[in-house]
Amino acid sequence: MGGMVKIVEATKARSTFSELLNNVRYGSDRVLIGRHGKEVAALIPVEDLRLLEMLEDQIDIDAARKALRNPKNKVRIPLAEVKKRLGL
Repeated sequence: MGGMVKIVEATKARSTFSELLNNVRYGSDRVLIGRHGKEVAALIPVEDLRLLEMLEDQIDIDAARKALRNPKNKVRIPLAEVKKRLGL
């Protein structure tokens, strides 16, 4: 992780997509894709994506724990009601 960051305009990214994928996959580069001077997307190694997903999960877990510690959140809803509300 921690490879070089490249900034590429969308039109060039389209024409060099295969090369960019190889740079991301084998060189661990990160590619920011821009359009009209604004960053709109990124190509990152799968390992970076997994790390982002783990961080998001941890943030969600921390928020849930905080909510559960709040005495105002002690309302319990039966599982059958939750399923009904979700259409399950």
